Amino acid sequence: MVFEQKVLEHLRVIYDRDTAEALVDRIKGLLEEYEFRVLEKQDYYPSWSEQDAILIAYADVINQNGHTKHKIRFLDDFLGRYLDDAVNSVHILPFFPSSSDEGFSVIDYKQVREDLGEWSDVEHLAGKYRLMADLVINHTSRFSEWFENYQMRKEPGKDYFIEIDPTVNLSQVIRPRSSPLYTAVETSNGLCHVWTTFSDDQIDLDFSNPEVLLEFIDIFLFYLSKGIRLIRLDAIAYLWKEIGTTSIHLEKTHHVVKLFRDIVDHIDTDAVLLTETNVPFEENVSYFGEGDEAHMIYQFSLPPLLLHALLTENSQYLAEWAGELPEPPEGCTYFNFTASHDGIGVRPLEGLVPEDEFDYLMESTKERGGFVSYKTNSDGTQSPYELNITYFDAFSEPGREETELQMKRYLCSQIIMLSLQGVPGIYFQNLVASNNYIAGVLKKGEKRSINRKKWSYEELISRVEDESDPAHIVLNFYKKALNIRKEHPAFNPEAEQEVLDLGSDLFAFTRTAVRQEEEILIISNIAGKQVRVPGADLSSFTGTKEQKEVTDLLKGEVRSVSPELILEPFETVWLSR
Repeated sequence: MVFEQKVLEHLRVIYDRDTAEALVDRIKGLLEEYEFRVLEKQDYYPSWSEQDAILIAYADVINQNGHTKHKIRFLDDFLGRYLDDAVNSVHILPFFPSSSDEGFSVIDYKQVREDLGEWSDVEHLAGKYRLMADLVINHTSRFSEWFENYQMRKEPGKDYFIEIDPTVNLSQVIRPRSSPLYTAVETSNGLCHVWTTFSDDQIDLDFSNPEVLLEFIDIFLFYLSKGIRLIRLDAIAYLWKEIGTTSIHLEKTHHVVKLFRDIVDHIDTDAVLLTETNVPFEENVSYFGEGDEAHMIYQFSLPPLLLHALLTENSQYLAEWAGELPEPPEGCTYFNFTASHDGIGVRPLEGLVPEDEFDYLMESTKERGGFVSYKTNSDGTQSPYELNITYFDAFSEPGREETELQMKRYLCSQIIMLSLQGVPGIYFQNLVASNNYIAGVLKKGEKRSINRKKWSYEELISRVEDESDPAHIVLNFYKKALNIRKEHPAFNPEAEQEVLDLGSDLFAFTRTAVRQEEEILIISNIAGKQVRVPGADLSSFTGTKEQKEVTDLLKGEVRSVSPELILEPFETVWLSR
């Protein structure tokens, strides 16, 4: 009865009482249909540890000439040959039939795109890794059966979309695009205008219709039944719309997230719920709720802050942000990453860096061959919402190719990400040090294509096996760091984190294991010069008695801290007593 009461509580906020009560029975019916075992305890928490790391990739990120079927198998083969067991989880970006936005305009939520493979391929991968997939919940393709039925006034779909009067004032709506908020479409009833937050091919769904919610609960359970264990709620912040509001982060949106969390907590699947909300930090962490919404939230502020710190050689803003991070609720943690299939979001920098530093990042991106994408504000002005550049090239020296300085900065950024409290996420292009894919931008006309290269198997293997190639260097750096990380409980997502002030040239923090059996001091020199750290400044870690030596876990060697610890430019150490 506890589950039914929780679900009913959320549904009564979202809908009227009678509708809510009827939905409870229908949701229970869906659970019975999928035959999930019900947990006796209703306080389920994920079983994550220092072993966890998630690789993020498109199913067809690797292709081979002449092969037009089962492309997902090339990724599977590559991971087995070159990553071994360095990662235990894989996020396959949308692998469904889609009409645009690299999979995020879904035509059919329950089919695997024909060239990628079949559900058996997905289930095979799920048998080897904890598999993560996207629930593209805010919108669907205009070529989906639902939308085609809407145009013909047929079920299912007739009432699944939001019609709006184009004369209504929608200036309060917050959205990350400059395209029109509504799109004119022909229907059997004549011309109508529908809500389109992201593009005219991605039609927003109307969750005020409970049938839409039930459709997505069914899809959610279907994914779990296929062995998917981490589900990312894409663009969830924009789910609920109300005229006269910002239509972002509305109360009913949060209750929908709570509802999905209740379902996860009720059934025995060891599933994890993530929310994708690329917004300012305080808004982002609101999706933890009171420990009753997302298990994990993305650290969207981390990529631009790390980039800023290493390019300016000043840790101030990164350290201030990290030092003020709230402790996640019990059973929740952060998802740390530095790049994704999208750009580097800059809205999450709001309130964290001064405006002139914000401008510096935009100019630096352009100097390094990248782009800046803009959104339209309510007053008609435009402001940046993301930087489009590969994370590797974001650290390049303008006008020079793959320098030692670029590599040092980049590796420093990646080891910091791996060290922070939470679960690390590694985008495939980061794993192999991808350069800006300008050919993709020109071909598709989308700035985000700069970081979405599709590799030929032959080229990729050639690069990762060439010891002088950045792809080889970075891949092996990652493998080594991840394998060391897995051996230390201080890197458990629930291990404590405390940021230290060792000056603006350094970014330093400690990680302390849950049972206090281990403490690791992470120090990164983010400056392009040698930095000497007085041993006395490390006494809170080394202890009150003078300790002359500590072990650097990354290099597997003893380091002297008396009278000082010497760090080379952009060097990071993991120090253990």
